Formats: sequence, C-alpha cells, structure tokens
Amino acid sequence: MTIGDYYINVDLLIRGLTLAAMLVGLMVTPILPGLVIIWAASLVYGLAAGFGVLGWIMFALLTVLMVAGSVLDNVLMGASAHKEGAPWWAVILALLAAVVGSFLIPIPIIGGVFAALLVLFLIELARRKDARQALVSLKGMLIGWGWAFVFRFIIGLVMIGLWMIWAWA
Repeated sequence: MTIGDYYINVDLLIRGLTLAAMLVGLMVTPILPGLVIIWAASLVYGLAAGFGVLGWIMFALLTVLMVAGSVLDNVLMGASAHKEGAPWWAVILALLAAVVGSFLIPIPIIGGVFAALLVLFLIELARRKDARQALVSLKGMLIGWGWAFVFRFIIGLVMIGLWMIWAWA
C-alpha cells in the first residue's frame, strides 16, 4: 500500500502489531491472562491475514496450549496448597473465590489471587485453629502460583514461536 511517497507493507505491519500484542501478553502473564491475550492476537492475525491450512493447524495448537495453560494455573495452585495440608474442598472454595474476586476487584492479581489466598487462610484458620498451620497452606498456594507463572511463561513463549512459524512460513 502506498500513502503519499511512503510504501507500507501491510502484511509486515500486521505481523509486527500481532507480535507486539503477543509480547505484551507474555509480559503481563503474572497479572493478566497473558495466554488468552496471545491467543486472541493470533486469532486477530488469522482473521486479518487469513488462516490457510498451516494457520488452522497452528491456531488449533495455540488454542490447546492456551486452555491447558489456563487450567494448569489452577491445578498447580490447588495441588500445592493440598500438598501442604489444605483439603480439596477448601482449595476448590479458594479457587472459586479467585474467580469471584477477579470480577469484584478487576485487577486480577489483587482480585483473584488475593481472594483465593484470603479464603484459603480463613478456612484453614477456622479448621485448624492455628494461624501458623493456616499460613503453611497459604504458602503452598503461593508456591503453586509461582510455578504456574513459570509454566505459563514457557507456554506463552511456545505459543509465540508457533505463531511465528505460521506467520513467516
């Protein structure tokens, strides 16, 4: 496309904007659902540039990775808290509180994670009648959240790599 004296490569512009959006998604992974942002950027890219056979295959893989990474987040947080002594019912209530907290306080790191940690601590405090034991379960959930971040970051890198294969093939 030519605008005045300037030639703009639209395909390169779309790739650049998509990559920028994906990198933002990768960098905000601990705060926002970064894998969803990366996935959405690939969807917009596919709609703008066309999918083709390779595009549909890569988009399917990106979708599986996004869903798996999102589920893995909750599994790691819950399993780590359970390993430290929290019963599964308390873990499930804490994770449900995370979902509700994300809507009540629209800053996910504060709303979701804080709500989950608070609910788990209060349940464990009421159940065990010992603040130190409740903090042990809380620590387990925080460790799970840390590991979940590491895995989500790696999955995000893989997603961006798959998109790059699709976009530059």
